Amino acid sequence: MKNHFLLRMWTVLCILLMFTTTSFAYTERNLLQNSVTKEQLKEALIMNGEWVPYPAYTDREGWNSLLNDEDRQTLIRAGERMLDYRWQVIRATDYLEYERSGERNIMQNPYEANRKAINMLMMAELAEGKGRFIDQLINGVFFSCEMTSWVLSAHLPRQSTKRSMPDWREQIIDLGSGNYGSMLAWVYYFFHDTFDKADPVISLRLRHELQERILDPYMENDREWWMAFHWKPGEIINNWNPWCNSNVLQCYLLLEEDRDKLTDAVWRTMQSVDKFINFVKSDGACEEGTSYWGHAAGKMYDYLQILSDGTNGKVSLFNNPMIRRMGEYISRSYVGNGWVVNFADASAKGGGDAPLIYRYGRAVGSEEMMQFAAYLLKGKRPTIPLGNDVFRTLQCVLLNKELEQTRPAHNVPACTWYPETEFCYLTNNSGWFLATKGGFNNESHNHNDAGTFSLYINNTPILIDAGVGTYTRQTFSSERYSIWTMQSNYHNLPMINGVPQRFGQEYKATNVVCKEKQRYFSADISTAYPEEAAVNSWIRSYKLENKRLVITDKFSLKETKAANQVNFLVWGDIDISKAGKVIIKVGKEHATLEYPSNFKATLETIELPDTRLSNVWGKQIYRIVLTDSQKKLEGNYKFIIK
Repeated sequence: MKNHFLLRMWTVLCILLMFTTTSFAYTERNLLQNSVTKEQLKEALIMNGEWVPYPAYTDREGWNSLLNDEDRQTLIRAGERMLDYRWQVIRATDYLEYERSGERNIMQNPYEANRKAINMLMMAELAEGKGRFIDQLINGVFFSCEMTSWVLSAHLPRQSTKRSMPDWREQIIDLGSGNYGSMLAWVYYFFHDTFDKADPVISLRLRHELQERILDPYMENDREWWMAFHWKPGEIINNWNPWCNSNVLQCYLLLEEDRDKLTDAVWRTMQSVDKFINFVKSDGACEEGTSYWGHAAGKMYDYLQILSDGTNGKVSLFNNPMIRRMGEYISRSYVGNGWVVNFADASAKGGGDAPLIYRYGRAVGSEEMMQFAAYLLKGKRPTIPLGNDVFRTLQCVLLNKELEQTRPAHNVPACTWYPETEFCYLTNNSGWFLATKGGFNNESHNHNDAGTFSLYINNTPILIDAGVGTYTRQTFSSERYSIWTMQSNYHNLPMINGVPQRFGQEYKATNVVCKEKQRYFSADISTAYPEEAAVNSWIRSYKLENKRLVITDKFSLKETKAANQVNFLVWGDIDISKAGKVIIKVGKEHATLEYPSNFKATLETIELPDTRLSNVWGKQIYRIVLTDSQKKLEGNYKFIIK
């Protein structure tokens, strides 16, 4: 009895911890599984590819009406460039290089080139329909079937061997193999009868490889972390989940002819994607960063669209407000002139995939998203992408004409507050845009940045978040926080007693407040710092007024070990020659950062040899380091940007 009582108390304690820790936001919504029973799903599934909204390859009238002359010729010309394409061999040492130096692209570049060539050849043949591209498409299919694995070298260490060489004894599913598999499933769907005229072995081999590399591993292995079937509090469920599941769903709906097996597989994908939707906070923000919206919420949309198509709309979440909020995050995070809010592993430049944003908005009934998609095009015709995502290519063929006719606009509220993710966007009538965050330091694609901000004036970044450099092995390893872009001391944050923030679930902002009408945001960021920072509280607050931003730090320390340091990241022309002022000039925009007289300002130049950063900011950015000449246990700092 005593052991039973202790077990019950431990269970209750665990549950309380889950619900009282704001960073654990996993909520058992199970929206997909609650929308339909498995038996209802079985009845709703449309078999034998009859759900596919695109014309069959042999339906020339259908393709001629779907494609205008300009798009048709663009696709055909792209395919013609691939008629003499030499399929690129990925050497064993290209895989090993990931272990040896952390380099990924030596393997990924030829891999992506081959995959893109297949997509281009497929679309060219669908557009023209004369058989001109079939032989080279067969070459690409045969070449792909001969590969040991379709998995990227950076993800192969998830094999049992833990090595980056493909192991023929084991097939796993990652972002690469999922994309490759869904692409080849579409090739099989459109062309298997045509391939049979050349030799039936081609289609047989392709169908066999898809079974062994995608269909069987998905049903037989629930250890894949992205499936989240064994998820535990504190673990991350990110874009891999809807991305991989959307690819698997395409493969099953296109290939599986047994209704019972198809039902089992589709239900399994629903159970898995529910885990992702459960993990995402109900406010709809993408904590992975704006650049990842297309891979996270965007891939969830792809999955939901395919599921809806495959069940004739009988399994759909498009009327759910949370799904809509997840979509509209991308329009809310757009500042203007190509600049976006870029917390976490995101670039400050972008805007998003306009056709994807349009389709998502169309599905959930969001005029905001549809008009924003048209706004991003700046009057240009939407194009048909020929990358490595066949589903999105085909969807553009289907719906770009609608997008082209949509009125462009970017209308969003003056304040957008995400109370669970703790992102806050504030604007004023002078063209200022302030992005602030609370959060915690174990978000997906995390940077140690609880309490940071970015400021834009007239669509120009002034106080910045550098973003992330080119991915290497170190980026997603124990060495991640040795990279400067991940550290809080290279964000717009203080070093407390000489100590930066630390990575971990427990390091977070607390007492986060947003007052929308006052354009005010504050958070206690002391709990984002480790014990050696010796801090009782550190309230960082932002007040956006009509023509200035007031930043206040109110702090209480346990002891004074080192001078406090407040850092600001900037770019452009910087002048610190006048005491108490920093002049920031970026193009036509000028701003002044005023700081207290007890601070000394120094300017650190940060060179940007990494092109992923320099393509956004140029050759260098700067860190303004403000060091307090006084050591006090309590105090207030005020910084004014005007």
